[in-house]
Amino acid sequence: MEEVYYFQVEPKQARFHARLHRSRRPAAFDYAYPVEHGDTVLIPRGYHPVVACPGYSLNYTWVLAGESRTYGAWKDDPKHSWIKS
Repeated sequence: MEEVYYFQVEPKQARFHARLHRSRRPAAFDYAYPVEHGDTVLIPRGYHPVVACPGYSLNYTWVLAGESRTYGAWKDDPKHSWIKS
């Protein structure tokens, strides 16, 4: 399934970043995108953390799109799994 994020930020002049990355070969990639209020990002696969500067409110609407209704096929980036321990 593909994911689509629609971003809203307050105040609206703020910018923030979305990172899409995957370390497994053969399809490894690493991209960082500047995102503003009202932007939409298509996330075909991989990890996708989002950060905003302190003092800003960041919200996004998350939509899954695909042929099957599989839900729950996610996992944490192993490099950051220590956060939940």
